[in-house]
Amino acid sequence: MKYKDYYEILGVDKKADETTIKKAYRKLAKKYHPDTNPNNKASEEKFKEIGEAYEVLSDKEKRSKYDQFGSNYNYGNGANFDPSQFGYSFNGSRGGSSASGFSDFFDMFFSDGFNSGGIFSGRRGGNKSSGRTRLKGRNYESELTINLKDGINGDSKSVLIGGKKINIKIPVGIKDGGKIKLKGQGEKIQGGSPGDLYLKIKLKPERGYTLNGTDIEKKIDIFPWEAYFGIEKNVKILNSNIKLKIPGGIKGGGKIKLPGKGYYDSKGKRGNLFIKINIVNPDNLDAESEKLYKRLKSRGVK
Repeated sequence: MKYKDYYEILGVDKKADETTIKKAYRKLAKKYHPDTNPNNKASEEKFKEIGEAYEVLSDKEKRSKYDQFGSNYNYGNGANFDPSQFGYSFNGSRGGSSASGFSDFFDMFFSDGFNSGGIFSGRRGGNKSSGRTRLKGRNYESELTINLKDGINGDSKSVLIGGKKINIKIPVGIKDGGKIKLKGQGEKIQGGSPGDLYLKIKLKPERGYTLNGTDIEKKIDIFPWEAYFGIEKNVKILNSNIKLKIPGGIKGGGKIKLPGKGYYDSKGKRGNLFIKINIVNPDNLDAESEKLYKRLKSRGVK
């Protein structure tokens, strides 16, 4: 059996923190993902190996057990070792990676594939049914970018998973970093149930909008005379059109508050929408308008 150096597989130091390990895993998983490398057995095996390494190093308990073994038995990556030398014998009942989706080396630590319950008496997660533990594939995680409109309306989005289009309903008010669980869309394993896929939400406001907590800010342009005299304008805000009354004398950078038109909080209550005023000049002026501007300039109007 070959010793697996999970740190080397992910290309991280043994003292690497959780963030570094996760970043390394995502980079490699993206590179070797089966969707990116169709019909490539080598990439598929590499992808499984990366997932196995992350399964151990991202879990504090499993990492501790793995490090404990590594500190006691200083094997180099890929070196052969005989578990029977330490009083353990592989009974073959798990069938190694072909049955569980993990290597025999992983099963030695975290399953009952060896007698005495494995070196550290660990067990791979699964569903219990009729007193038996049913194997379950690993859960996967990916990222899904949505905009403010998607989150406010609870829109549906189509995503490609394993070459198949799936429509996903966006929960109303989901936050940046929130997750959507797709049951059964994770790792498929022989003789067990598939894992799940978790889509981590990246909330990206549309151009011209910013999000601060539950408050949304939208910038609109108006002309100087509109700012001076005031005006009523039709303004499109995300999923609706409104008539906005802009008061006379408003300054550039001034804001108009629209209560309850912002994003949702955890209790389903909406924040506020702020319309931020940006005063601009027209691209072209006719001769008469230029004369008016020159008169204002010559008078030194402030």
